[in-house]
Amino acid sequence: MNDELIQIKNNIENFQQETAGTVIPLYPGIDLCYLTFSTNSFSVHHKAMPHIIQINYCKTGQIVWEMKSQNRIYLNPGDFSLHTMKACTDSVLTFPKDIYEGLSIYIDLQEVSGNPPELLSDSSIFETILPKIFHENDAPVFLAGNEQTENIFSAFFNQPEELKLPYQKIKTVELLLYLGKTELASSQQLSEYKTEQIRVVREIHNQLTRHMEQRITIEELSKKYLINPTTLKTAFKSIYGTSIAAHIKEHRMEQAAKMLKETDESIAEIARAVGYDSQSRFTAAFKTYFKVLPKEYRKKFPS
Repeated sequence: MNDELIQIKNNIENFQQETAGTVIPLYPGIDLCYLTFSTNSFSVHHKAMPHIIQINYCKTGQIVWEMKSQNRIYLNPGDFSLHTMKACTDSVLTFPKDIYEGLSIYIDLQEVSGNPPELLSDSSIFETILPKIFHENDAPVFLAGNEQTENIFSAFFNQPEELKLPYQKIKTVELLLYLGKTELASSQQLSEYKTEQIRVVREIHNQLTRHMEQRITIEELSKKYLINPTTLKTAFKSIYGTSIAAHIKEHRMEQAAKMLKETDESIAEIARAVGYDSQSRFTAAFKTYFKVLPKEYRKKFPS
């Protein structure tokens, strides 16, 4: 796979763009490339490679990626996308802010399936999960960034030289594990036609995660933010990869675990802080999520 990626990178460099770094082999079949562009647009041409999936992350700037297949990628800082390298054989990349910084991860499903990273050796992500996304067509998948994905991607940048490769490897595995548990579909779109919708959904997400002690229904949210309940549920799942209830429950459990480790508050107080009026309901939810009771979890982190 590396020769194919070098050809792609050379194609980019032919347009005299400033690219940061080179293609970095992480695992057999998984390569990383950092990209920095100071231009408004350029074209890319390469042979169709349906067995290679490209993950793109936007750190700064913006990118509009027009593909011959009539598909488009719109990425703002924090957003990321996945597509096969069949979809982008002939494409035009436009940078509305005349600058772009990000990274691309290339996954050769044929190569990596035979020799996956050790931590993913028992996972079905390469044989089933990723191929299934693009089984029917090559439409890209788009996801808005969130706290978890930003923690993953930000670690690819600004690491000491001697720690760069370990971080790159660990965070790539973490990203793949995240994708493995996220409901992805090629119908997900972050497009220019949904900019306002994305803004509203992100506002709702921020309210829910900042005020976890509150319980608010989808109907109440739809009235407050003037968005149809069905549209809200669909858009939220498209942007964050899971339902509102599942996403917020995950935040509640992670916040509760943090409070159990870092504070002396009682379990009843922690339960109320993350939106549970009943300590017993909170305890049951926590055990389902972490496979251990809250008091047992706390004992692992003595103060």
